[in-house]
Amino acid sequence: MTYLLALDQGTSSSRSIVFDRDGRVVAMAQREFPQIYPRPGWVEHDPRELWHTQLDTAREVLGKAGLRADSVSTIGITNQRETTLVWNRRTGEPIYNAIVWQDRRAEAACAQLREQGHEGLVQRKTGLRIDAYFSGTKLQWILDNVEGARAQAERGELAFGTVDSWLIWQLTRGARHVTDHSNAARTMLFNVNTLDWDDELLALLRIPRSLLPEALPSSADFGSADADWLGTALPIGGVAGDQQSALFGQACFKAGMAKNTYGTGCFMLMHTGERFQTSQNGLITTSCAQAPGPAQYALEGSVFIGGAVVQWLRDGLKAISSSSEVQTLAESVPDAGGVVLVPAFTGLGAPYWQPDVRGTITGLTRGTTIAHIARAALESIAFQSAALLQAMSRDAVAAGGVPVSELRVDGGACVNDLLMQIQADLLGIPVVRPAVVETTALGAAYLAGLHVGVYRGTAELSAQWRAERRFQPTLSPAHAAEKMAAWEHAVRQTVAA
Repeated sequence: MTYLLALDQGTSSSRSIVFDRDGRVVAMAQREFPQIYPRPGWVEHDPRELWHTQLDTAREVLGKAGLRADSVSTIGITNQRETTLVWNRRTGEPIYNAIVWQDRRAEAACAQLREQGHEGLVQRKTGLRIDAYFSGTKLQWILDNVEGARAQAERGELAFGTVDSWLIWQLTRGARHVTDHSNAARTMLFNVNTLDWDDELLALLRIPRSLLPEALPSSADFGSADADWLGTALPIGGVAGDQQSALFGQACFKAGMAKNTYGTGCFMLMHTGERFQTSQNGLITTSCAQAPGPAQYALEGSVFIGGAVVQWLRDGLKAISSSSEVQTLAESVPDAGGVVLVPAFTGLGAPYWQPDVRGTITGLTRGTTIAHIARAALESIAFQSAALLQAMSRDAVAAGGVPVSELRVDGGACVNDLLMQIQADLLGIPVVRPAVVETTALGAAYLAGLHVGVYRGTAELSAQWRAERRFQPTLSPAHAAEKMAAWEHAVRQTVAA
């Protein structure tokens, strides 16, 4: 048998998964690590914890699978995106904690860039909005606030990387300082048209080019993990940011194919082929994970509060004792009884981009029960995702393409059948859950397998993809439109509050 090892470094835990050649999970290991909150709005990780938990799970999963490392063909890496690390090239020691993608400390710097009129420049070159979410201003903050950092950087003594670069540096014992295009595209420093670091953007943020890793296609030679780590040297053949990796793992290789990941938030990506398209509907453009060849792109939208609204029902309202109970409670009523919940606990993401608004519940009556609120909470995840897909379809049609015809889904909340049915009803297209829902790690494994010749091409991967269940829409288009109109009315009330 041929085996592939995927390292999946996430925001709250590190996981390792062994897949067989057919994309089936053989074994999995996971370790959580501490979150660090130095101040309100600041989120950090200890870089050493990221590395050690990832290495520990890689060793553990091989044991669980009953495999020696020499049974593994290659390693693929997928990671939390935008999280920013800087370390000393000579010692390999980080000069500061990793600043996590959720961190908002660079908002003042972003506001200044917006006020100076640089939004259009950044969007044309990177496909992104100017936002503290992305790595560039996090890196700028480290250089400006860690003693001696800027002088060291200008002398070429420091290395910057997203989490993938940090793990590869560790795995190769400093032999490779690399990233892939999908992670580089999230830094606000990378020109996704030329597939290179952009000198104008580097100058704008005062970032020395010597800090930056080499950017490669997502399926490429990223070096070899040192034999001391797992028992034998293993090639690292695939690297991708988590959401682009999930798009790849879902076999969305053609323009118009889309996936949505239902986690704490929701991340929807639609492949747009070789066309770099600037969204007119509140989305961002990003580089796809891909093998070498012409650049491919995707439109992306993010929902800040997806599955987290179920956690709020559990921990905040105490309406349920475990997240798995929400479906039963929501199904105890035929509908939400006119209740609409807008879970803007941390603002609203795409396509609204209202970071300062807060959540609302509208339509309450004396007849409202906690079951109605639970159903409205589930519906809020589907409403927000439907708004994203509608924005994507408008962008696709405006560019001469076609609307999305089906939505492939993954992530923890996609196991909720009621939520998936509500999603299909609102969208008016099938919602398809795959047989293997670990699509983020699977995408990294596939990318690595392509590089070392386990797979011949993406056509083989498409043929291997299997659906577990298809949710067909049952609402009439008119009824679905009425429900979306009620949602948009509630959003306008929330923004105006």
